[in-house]
Amino acid sequence: MPNILYTAFDIVPSPKGASTHILHNLRGLVNTGYKVHLITPNDGLLPPEDTIEGAQVTRISQDLSQNFLARAVHFGKSVFAHLALHPDYEVVHFRNVWDGFHIAHNKKKLGYKTLFEVNGLPSIELKYHYPGMDSTLLAKIKEQEIATLHLSDAIICPSNVTRDYIASLGLSRKLVTVIPNGVSPSDFSATPLPTRDGRVPVLLYIGTLADWQGLDIVIKSLPKILEGQAVKLHIVGRGRSRQRKMLAKQIRKLGLDEHVIVQPAVPHHEIPALVAQADICVAPLGLNDRNVTQGACPIKVLEYMAAGRPLLASNMPIVRELVREDVDGLLFSPNDPNDLARQAGVLLRDIELSKRLAESAAAHVREKFTWHESQKKLVKVYERLLL
Repeated sequence: MPNILYTAFDIVPSPKGASTHILHNLRGLVNTGYKVHLITPNDGLLPPEDTIEGAQVTRISQDLSQNFLARAVHFGKSVFAHLALHPDYEVVHFRNVWDGFHIAHNKKKLGYKTLFEVNGLPSIELKYHYPGMDSTLLAKIKEQEIATLHLSDAIICPSNVTRDYIASLGLSRKLVTVIPNGVSPSDFSATPLPTRDGRVPVLLYIGTLADWQGLDIVIKSLPKILEGQAVKLHIVGRGRSRQRKMLAKQIRKLGLDEHVIVQPAVPHHEIPALVAQADICVAPLGLNDRNVTQGACPIKVLEYMAAGRPLLASNMPIVRELVREDVDGLLFSPNDPNDLARQAGVLLRDIELSKRLAESAAAHVREKFTWHESQKKLVKVYERLLL
């Protein structure tokens, strides 16, 4: 039975998409017969030792009074200390450079293969969370990312855009396997669209409040949408206090308080019920380097589609990898609130079109983008590593 260490600087379980992704990866590896040990940080509420999806879990304590980078460095040192005491892992699977840099540098000494799961790179993403971050520090982090990528035995990522970016850093595309995110059809079964009957239609966004998500574009589009008919915008997501304050300020400035509901993130098992109450689901991803250069595979888009909801999303490559334009959803020009409003108006007025898009999207996801398919692709990568 191969012995695997899987490390992630993400709270598991949590409402974040990263947690959903990790849990399904664990399930696929354990069901294949691998012995898996997951190491993640602790939020102070979860037990330090646990079992999830058949995998052993160790959670590293954090000093929450420290800044993000201090906590990330502490996590990396803790993972490496664990490796030094447990030299029997055959594969070490990591998601970032905080621990991955040292894991990759010491693979020959400690005798394991390495798998770098690239979902997001701090050199690109951190500036959106911490706008004042020093550019010199980001450049140093990028150097570590490049070194870690070149030292890794295998690399997986969720989109072709991400693979292209990794290749631009001097790596062979053959080293990089694209494994898109997925959905569990049993969790997100398609349901009929809500009947209108005089009810105010709901536009729903679920996800983080990170600056790259384009929520400001949705807010700016709302006055134009309201010229055509009354709607409610429901935003559900996790965000830093800065992000929440900026969102609230924009809503107030445009006089939209009575038209927008903002609530904190909910556990993942509650998302299907929220989606079922929506008339349109939006993924307004902004035109920025996180989405265009680095790439991503937005789980929200797949879950909206699987649940049989009309999709309104930014027209960019990471979306078109998942969505067939005018077949599974309507796409609008990125960062263009007027075009977003125009396409929202089309969906609001044409209920038959909404139903047709929703049905097509649900069928497309069930055929192409399930977690079961993602798990099979991941196991094939492991099989090559373990030869």
